[in-house]
Amino acid sequence: MSQRTYNKLWADAQLELSRLLTEELPAVPPRPEKDRVVFFQRLAVLYVRYIQVFRQLERVYDQVVHPQKRRVLRVILDGVMGRVLELKNEMVEKEYSEYHYMDDVLHDLKLTPADLEIPIPHYFMRECSKELLERKAMLTNIFKEVQATDMPQPVMAKTMSQEQAIKIIQVTERARQGRLRAQLNEESRNMNRMHRFKDLGTIDTEVAAGCIQKVWRGYTERKRAKVAREEEMIFLGMAMDPKYQLPHPAETAAHASEALTRIKQEEHEEDYQKALVALTSQLREVEGHDLRKTMKEQIRQWFIECRDATGSFPDYPGEEEGGSALIFAEKSRQQLVEEIAAKDEEDSNKKSKGKEEKQNKDKGKDDKAEEDTGLKMLPSVFLSDLEVGNKTYIDFWQTRSESRNFNQRHEVELIKEEKRQDIEAEIRVQVDEEMRQELAEWKLAVDRNKGGKSKVKGTAKKKKTSKSGKKKKKEKDLTADRTVESLCQELVEQGLLKQANPVRMKDFLGDFSYLGTTLRQIDIEPMPSLSDVRQVLSLYAVLPLGSQEVHEKAPLIKAILLAGPAGVGKKMLVHAVCQETCANLFDLSPLNTAGKYPGKSGLAMMLHMIFKVARLLQPSVIWIGDAEKMFYKKVPKEEKESDPKRLKKDLSKFLKFIKGEDRVLIIGTTKDPQSAEIKSLCKIYSKIILIPRPDYGSRYILWKQLIKKQGGDVTKSLDLSSLAKISDGYTPGHMVQVIQGVVTKQRILKQAKRPLTAADFVAPLAKIDPVFQEEEEALKNWYAKTPLGKKRIKAATGKDEEQPQVKGKAAKKKGKK
Repeated sequence: MSQRTYNKLWADAQLELSRLLTEELPAVPPRPEKDRVVFFQRLAVLYVRYIQVFRQLERVYDQVVHPQKRRVLRVILDGVMGRVLELKNEMVEKEYSEYHYMDDVLHDLKLTPADLEIPIPHYFMRECSKELLERKAMLTNIFKEVQATDMPQPVMAKTMSQEQAIKIIQVTERARQGRLRAQLNEESRNMNRMHRFKDLGTIDTEVAAGCIQKVWRGYTERKRAKVAREEEMIFLGMAMDPKYQLPHPAETAAHASEALTRIKQEEHEEDYQKALVALTSQLREVEGHDLRKTMKEQIRQWFIECRDATGSFPDYPGEEEGGSALIFAEKSRQQLVEEIAAKDEEDSNKKSKGKEEKQNKDKGKDDKAEEDTGLKMLPSVFLSDLEVGNKTYIDFWQTRSESRNFNQRHEVELIKEEKRQDIEAEIRVQVDEEMRQELAEWKLAVDRNKGGKSKVKGTAKKKKTSKSGKKKKKEKDLTADRTVESLCQELVEQGLLKQANPVRMKDFLGDFSYLGTTLRQIDIEPMPSLSDVRQVLSLYAVLPLGSQEVHEKAPLIKAILLAGPAGVGKKMLVHAVCQETCANLFDLSPLNTAGKYPGKSGLAMMLHMIFKVARLLQPSVIWIGDAEKMFYKKVPKEEKESDPKRLKKDLSKFLKFIKGEDRVLIIGTTKDPQSAEIKSLCKIYSKIILIPRPDYGSRYILWKQLIKKQGGDVTKSLDLSSLAKISDGYTPGHMVQVIQGVVTKQRILKQAKRPLTAADFVAPLAKIDPVFQEEEEALKNWYAKTPLGKKRIKAATGKDEEQPQVKGKAAKKKGKK
């Protein structure tokens, strides 16, 4: 599409965003909502609408080539992402569930479930900084060196008993005899067939012609009926036209155009960076001297006017107050004098007002408790950024004529306006130092003339010391004398720093949950679908790790636990998060750390190295496989030697050092959470995501896509519906295992004559034990014991309806009554 089309899409997204901002920031604050269902409905509508704006802005930002527009778009895009995360967090707190089903909202807004899919911005991978790219190159070199130095283990002959050796010989000999027997039987059948046709007499030509006609007419009629049946199915919309199954030329051309647009983005960005440097130096040379001169004249004039008004020279504003920027504000001399006097009055009146406020606070608490009964929206950090971005768009880009900028190059005048402010700020700092010295000399000169003692007030104010003399504990750097490269080398050699597998979030296949709303209406908690899991992990892990601005301001999530049966794709999701965000993967699984860095000092050194490198090379993901072993209720005898609980105490300490500016995420995976202490497990992992067995819709999609990926052809002879029905209870891992065993290279070559059928997969599928309903119910019951699960049960039974609404003394009075 053209740049004009993307500008139109941006305008539509900004129009919807401005409507959302007017709804969220009304002139009169709305009253608290008492009905929880109505309040959640309001949140759900805002959440869905923000996702639609997010999808549009991401598409526009990926293809717009104007460098200055892209900067405005980036600010708005990050703000919308952050607001989506805030609304998601609020929905979880109000509904006490990680999964939400909003069929009624989708119906009202005329959307499909696919419109709720969380898009992953392309710039997470494309716009990596130079430092990050250099570090990635360093890591790839280290991985190659370690792989080259790792010598392959020599193949050792297995020791076996005499009975085992005889059994192997017998099996191979019987197989050889069987092949010979089959070959002899085939030859005898061929001989009998030849003798049978030799004794036949001459056949009448008419009879022969009739036989040939019969066979040919049957073949042509069957072929004609098959074509008619396919045309009818296409006409009824029950089958896809073959011409739409192949990629359309227009679609291929569109993808090529998008790739060219991204190349053009890089070219325009390079030109913009060069123009920034050239115009900045030009403005500094041409306008810098005049700016310095006018600033000094204005400040001197302010000195004189303040002395005429007050009788003495003013104190120069400090750097914390803004320096001379406070003088250049659009205020008169009298207003500045009044502000200084008002500050002194406020300081003197603070003490007298404090006593009155304490007396009035107790009276107002009871009234506020009655007024605030209800549900309110939590304060947002991103709405102010969205307001600024929306105002920038309206002021600069909404009505800007770009008829002369067909190639969408940078705007020179906008660069000058922006850089003038930066140059002015640079010069102001220098001018402030000179004028402070000049003001001090003026005061000395006036005092000498008066004959009084020279008193020069210090312009720099003393910094207020913190009330609490205690200093925050800082993490000791145990490896201060080592480089990052040496630390990475050691971690790779120890197997603690690994390469992520090349999988993406879209490869985690699954269908939407279409019965979620219906089941909740009859008080049945539905199991989430695989699509719900993919969306939740995109929100909690991918978006915060991909954007530094979003991670710093959004609700902080330090650790996520993925719980589910073996084979549902927990490990795949960990690798997909790393791939989508260009994150490094650290492996702290108990099995991987067993025997490495022994002792308390060794353990502290290992954790210190991992968390230090994870911060320096952020974004980073620390994976803990079999996370339940770290919190065992009772360690099994066979695992006591490996000591799986050795990380339990120290991990919680290092987790406290992760702040908002650190894009480090811990992801744990477990298939047996019942064997762990649930309290200590929930202290580490703030978010617990339950991954169930795939439902019918997800199994249908999995069978179809996985067979195609392996090289198989999905024809009419392959009944996918029946295959999805009989594979109830089997995980995606089981399906991959069966498909790899059935769709081999030899079977792919035979597909033309003997296409794949559902019966081919039934026999190998029957040899695998499925995940039974009892196991899934056990996981569901365990999840009900987690903090969020307990809140959900209380809310469902109606015990938690009005408890959090009344706080303070009002609650105490009710208790006394």
